Amino acid sequence: MSALSRPMPIPTPTTQPFWDALTEHKIRIQYSPSTGRYVFYPRVLAPGTLADDLQWREISGAGSLYTFTVAHRPVSPHFADAVPQILAVVEWDEGPRFSTEIVNAAPEELTVGMRVKPVFTDYPEHGITMLRYEPAD
Repeated sequence: MSALSRPMPIPTPTTQPFWDALTEHKIRIQYSPSTGRYVFYPRVLAPGTLADDLQWREISGAGSLYTFTVAHRPVSPHFADAVPQILAVVEWDEGPRFSTEIVNAAPEELTVGMRVKPVFTDYPEHGITMLRYEPAD
């Protein structure tokens, strides 16, 4: 049986700046001056204030492992060859949390709160770069 090709994100006008930055191996998320904080997921209006003041700003991407789980069953048939898969939430130093996958690490090496750094995985045939994480040490 041949492997199914994995589904890829489809950028929208609202999310396009995020995906464009990833192709440059940079991370840009929105910042809201009206709330004084970074915002993620990309949106049109600031949460809480509904202000039209969102700005795209580059962040380091450094953060801490907020939580993780090890998936021993594929999340869909497209990922059958990728198990076990470490699914995680990273809390960026700038505040927001990001759902991702941990790579280049075994589950027993991971601890909640540990420092992690970004890994950019390019899919040039799709024009997409995915953001994953690995231990910072």
